Amino acid sequence: MLEAFLTFINQQKFDLHKKSTLLTVSGGVDSVVLAHLFHKAGFQAGIAHCNFSLRNKESDGDEAFVRELAEGYKFPFYVKKFDTKNYAEEQGISTQMAARELRYKWFEEVRIENGYDGIATAHHANDSFETVILNLVRGTGLAGLHGITSQNKALIRPLLFTSREYIQEYIRINNLIWREDSSNESNNYKRNLIRHEVIPILKQMNPSLETTFKTTSQRIRAAENLLTDFLENWKEEAVKYDEEEYKILISALISTSEPVYKLWFVLQEFGFSYAQADEIYKSVESISGKVFQSSTHVVLKDRDYFVVTKITKEAGTLELKINYPPGEYQFGDSSFSLKVASGAMDFSFGQSPSTAYFDIDKLEFPLTMRHWEIGDSFCPFGMSGKRKKISDLLIDLKLNLNQKRKVKILLNGNREILWVIGIRTDERYRINDESKEILMITEKN
Repeated sequence: MLEAFLTFINQQKFDLHKKSTLLTVSGGVDSVVLAHLFHKAGFQAGIAHCNFSLRNKESDGDEAFVRELAEGYKFPFYVKKFDTKNYAEEQGISTQMAARELRYKWFEEVRIENGYDGIATAHHANDSFETVILNLVRGTGLAGLHGITSQNKALIRPLLFTSREYIQEYIRINNLIWREDSSNESNNYKRNLIRHEVIPILKQMNPSLETTFKTTSQRIRAAENLLTDFLENWKEEAVKYDEEEYKILISALISTSEPVYKLWFVLQEFGFSYAQADEIYKSVESISGKVFQSSTHVVLKDRDYFVVTKITKEAGTLELKINYPPGEYQFGDSSFSLKVASGAMDFSFGQSPSTAYFDIDKLEFPLTMRHWEIGDSFCPFGMSGKRKKISDLLIDLKLNLNQKRKVKILLNGNREILWVIGIRTDERYRINDESKEILMITEKN
């Protein structure tokens, strides 16, 4: 086992001879073997143990056992006790999911605080196969079919080369002691049900199940890598990034094979499921304006694109009152600064669309800021007093629907529009040689 362990580590290029590793040890068979192999190999390591407070005295016994194990190997020991059930209730998740979130967050904190290069878990080949079956039951893509990867950023899995049977044999030959988790026998957990009921039937059909799975897993991972390369090349042509927006060209989807899969490939990083991608694609023939939402992003169906933007916090109120300057104001995700100067000589005028200048004698405070509405009109700077609807101005500028929704306006008092913010000021409030005081407003995103 030790020779196979070292061979796998070299194949995976973990370089554990030069690096220090934080071992996650529960006290069960798998993690005890992991710790023993690191000790035998002479690798630098520490041991981290989570007490989830789920089995009362049994959980405390696990903690005491792992502490003694670490002391015997002269590995630094780290432990944390969690109120797992309370956390699960607060987050509205299962106890298993709560334990997973708590442990991996804490492991990373320990790693960083104590300078470990990586975190090692005791997942083995059987765990990987069980994960694939679980993924198949839940529904999955290619990534869910090749099982657990040997490395994910700082997380490594040095026992993936071996099976549960070999680990148990190693325990017996080396007379190692471990702690048995009573919950491992319960079929109330889906993984245990698969382990105890499903896999024995599959092994009757194929006694070499683990070996077959290993080969299949390698082929699936290779196919996924090839497909990803192809999709990344397609993405470069079909997706544009512009002003914090991802714009997916609808014509590039319509003219290609498997458009839903390609759309999902782009949208998955924004929290959209495959089912949502299917619904979004079905809207290609519908009118513009349809909106789809994940927990973090919005997809807007526009004329030529699916436009993806991040969900931002809403303004605290529908409108903002701005008093006589100077001052700093916040509206939604934008902040504004107001300054006053006595005459044009006190300002160095720039051409930035995020800054506007007004003759303060023509203003009525408080000014009002809000989002534009249908029917709003003003006299754009440079048009000699001719009125224009804001909706027509935005069409002329070829803004998409998502960009239009973000447009804000500044009003004199609560009446005439002073500024379509970031786009155009009103001709009637422009400064001239006779302006005594000038208001400068700057938008800061």
